[in-house]
Amino acid sequence: QVQLVESGGGLVQPGGSLRLSCAASGTSFKISVMGWFRQAPGKQREMVAVISSGGNTNYADFVKGRFTVSRDNGKNEVALQMNSLKPEDTAVYYCHGIVGARNYWGQGTEVTVSS
Repeated sequence: QVQLVESGGGLVQPGGSLRLSCAASGTSFKISVMGWFRQAPGKQREMVAVISSGGNTNYADFVKGRFTVSRDNGKNEVALQMNSLKPEDTAVYYCHGIVGARNYWGQGTEVTVSS
């Protein structure tokens, strides 16, 4: 069973930075896509940034130029560097991975941007 475990959330002031990390375990198969989604209170879950095993990335428009996704295929880890954070970035951030045709999710880590 694939497990994704996030770390790095917390409280940060507007304009600040945070780095989220996610480690995958429980599979010897390639994780074709890894990335991050988020869900704010009262809103649907939305894609933030994803990265393929080959390094191709895709970002939501609202984070372009501020967030950077990266991954270490050897360690099955993915990270999200978040800069210039805004109050509207407040949400629970979920790590996501695709193995074969199956989607896997982490338990989520909370990010709060507030002064």
